[in-house]
Amino acid sequence: MKKENGESMMDRIREAIRDVPDFPKPGIIFKDITPLLASPEAFGDVIDILEQRYTGKGISKIVAIESRGFLFGAALADRLKIGMVPVRKPGKLPYRKIRHEYKLEYGSDAVEIHEDAVLRGEKVVIIDDLLATGGTAAAAISLVQELGGVVMEAAFVIELAFLNGRAKLSPVQVFSVLEYD
Repeated sequence: MKKENGESMMDRIREAIRDVPDFPKPGIIFKDITPLLASPEAFGDVIDILEQRYTGKGISKIVAIESRGFLFGAALADRLKIGMVPVRKPGKLPYRKIRHEYKLEYGSDAVEIHEDAVLRGEKVVIIDDLLATGGTAAAAISLVQELGGVVMEAAFVIELAFLNGRAKLSPVQVFSVLEYD
């Protein structure tokens, strides 16, 4: 990516993500995007990269996953001048909705979308801040497909490649701004 004052966009984004050891439990290194959100330059760089990727691709809507996906999804939808659709945890959406349940390592979870949020044939990009094991993103893909939407790609700011979440999303294409092995 382009250089500004000797610093690349990717360097600025990477430097704005803080590692927090042993959160939420021992042995985990949490990738904290709070400093990235606080930096107008780094946040803008992320949105610039995503805007360049999706401009002119015929995307109708951004489908953003609760909750940090909303931050990136809203900004990207605004830049592309298209709508944004939230995918939320159960009980958060007020209108008629559909639900997709998925398995976790211990137990299960679910996400929901309004039944009229994506129209048949609409091309969407699903966005979230992080791709780890892929369960939530796979559930969001299933919701969009159940409504008849076409998932053009799933996009993430960060991908923890060593967890192989990308495999759960196949055959949907995946794009990540940053990957950690």
